[in-house]
Order: sequence, then structure tokens, then C-alpha cells
Amino acid sequence: MRLRQAWKVGTAPGGLALSLALVLAGCGEHKAPEAPAKAVAGPRLTAAAVDAPDWQSVSAEVATRDEAQVMARIPGILSSLSVHAGDMVRKGQVIGRVTDTQLAFQAGAYGAQARAAEAQAAAARAELERVKFLAANGVYARARLDQAEAAAHAASAATDAARAQQGAVSAVAGNGVVVAPSDGRVLRADIPAGTPVAPGAVVAVVTSGPLLLRLDLPEALAVRVHAGSPVRVDGMVGEGRVVRVYPAVETGQVRADVAMPGLDSSLIGRRLPARVAAGMHRALLVPTAFVTTRFGIDYATLVAANGTANDVPVQTAPADEGRVEILSGVNPGDTLVAAAKGAGT
Repeated sequence: MRLRQAWKVGTAPGGLALSLALVLAGCGEHKAPEAPAKAVAGPRLTAAAVDAPDWQSVSAEVATRDEAQVMARIPGILSSLSVHAGDMVRKGQVIGRVTDTQLAFQAGAYGAQARAAEAQAAAARAELERVKFLAANGVYARARLDQAEAAAHAASAATDAARAQQGAVSAVAGNGVVVAPSDGRVLRADIPAGTPVAPGAVVAVVTSGPLLLRLDLPEALAVRVHAGSPVRVDGMVGEGRVVRVYPAVETGQVRADVAMPGLDSSLIGRRLPARVAAGMHRALLVPTAFVTTRFGIDYATLVAANGTANDVPVQTAPADEGRVEILSGVNPGDTLVAAAKGAGT
């Protein structure tokens, strides 16, 4: 009878609820308290918008300030050319020769005329000496002496004229020497020896002036680039400056010269990828230590008001040395913390 009553008490709905309440109460007494969030350690930075250059990608070419053309000054045959593309030359160095056989014949003819005039002048001087002697002794009148003196002067003038003509022909023949107009490197020298050339024909092209970087700017971008604008070349250390913007548009492009340190003069005409600052814009620039990359996605660690940190994905763009521009994911005034070394993957 007692067993049945106990069974009834244990199986009563109220007893079951009481038992469950006691069990739950016992479990709640042994639950561990939640640990407070820990503050992250490391350098912090408050994001702020600053003025940053608006970099634009352009095409650049290694060049010199000027190019000197070596031209033939007389018609004839290019008898010799002693340089090739890539050779270094000095100003005034003889690099070739143009010859004209007709000049040699003319020089010979004028030489013969000069010798004949000299013979006539010698005969006139001798005749003058005889007339002077006879006139002093009363044999010839004064008029005969004046005639002999005039003949001697005419013969001497004829001699000078023949010599001047011979010298002129020799000077023209001397213009056949082809010399380098300046110090530099030969860019082109593709006319073979033995080729007939006319006056003004380009025999070779030599670099002239300092080495520089020449930009090809779209005409819409040219109004935003001026002397002093910074220029960077991918793979080169240092920054150049625009020194001149040409005031002309050719096929939709404007040229600009840049003084760039570290250029290699061995490859004139080499094309390089470059970036030029075309104006300014507001940007969030942060050191690269505040951005990590994991599995191809960039993250920045933002610190909340309670000191906790959250990693948020951001979109970045390259900026100057040691910094990146955050395009999205971070707002001005947010606090960032530098990622621990080795955090990126």
C-alpha cells in the first residue's frame, strides 16, 4: 500500500515538474560566467581624408632632349661611314666622307690657271724691273714705266684670283667630311657606303642633350599636367618631375619631358609604364601595416568604442611608398589597429 502511494506521488504531474525544476536549478548554479572581451594591442591610427595625387597611367619613352641629324653638305658618293647604331661619338669626330670626282677636276683646272698666272706675274715683274732701269737712264718715258707697273699689278691680281678659285673648290671638297654635331649615341646610321647622296640627305642621327623620359599624354589629360607634376615609373626607385609640356597636339596626344633619375642610356627609345599626377583628390591613406591580405581579400582591423576589434574587408589601391589608399570599408574617423606580424596569408 505504501509503495503504490509513493509511485503515485512520484508520477504525479506536479512532482515531475518539481523534479525538473530542481535539476535545472542545479545546472544553473554550475554555469561559468562569460569572459569579458579583451582589447587588442598594437599601434592605432585614426583614419582621416587627406589630399592625394590623382595618378594616371601613361606611356613613356626613354629619349634625349634633342636629336641631331648628320647631313651631307655636298652632292656625291658616301665613300665611307665608320659608325653604327649604338656607337658613342664625340662632337667634331669624323664619322664619314662624301666625295665628288668633279671637284677634283675643278681643283686641278684652277690649279693650272694659278700656275699660269704666277708665270705671267713673274714675267711682268721682270719687265717692270727693266723698264725702271731704262726709265732711270732716260731711255723710256714715264708713261712706259706706268704701263709696266699696271701690267705687273694685273698679273699679280690674276694670280690671287686663280688661287682663290682653287681654294674655294678645295673648301667645297672639304665639306664632304661628315662630322658628329654633338656628343651622344648614334641612333641610326643605315646608309651603306657607296650610296649617292644629295645635299641635306640624313646620313646618321645622334642623340643630343641630357637623358629624359618623354610622356605621351591624352589631350584631355594634358590640361591637368604642368611643369613640376610628379612622375613615377614602375620598377624604378625615385620620382621624376615634368620639366616641359609641348604646346601642340599630334594625333590626339601631347608630349611632355620628364627629368627622371636612374635612366639607362643604353636603350634610347625604350617604352616604360609610367604614372603621372594629374590633379589631387581626397583619399584615406594608411600605412601598409594596417591592411592585411588573406586568401586574396584585404582586411583592416577596426577598433570599436568598447575596445573590441573587428576585421572588415576593404578595397585598396596603391599609393605612395609604404602606404595604400582605402577606397571602401573604412570611413574617416574610424580607429584602425596594425595587424600582428604574420597575420596575413
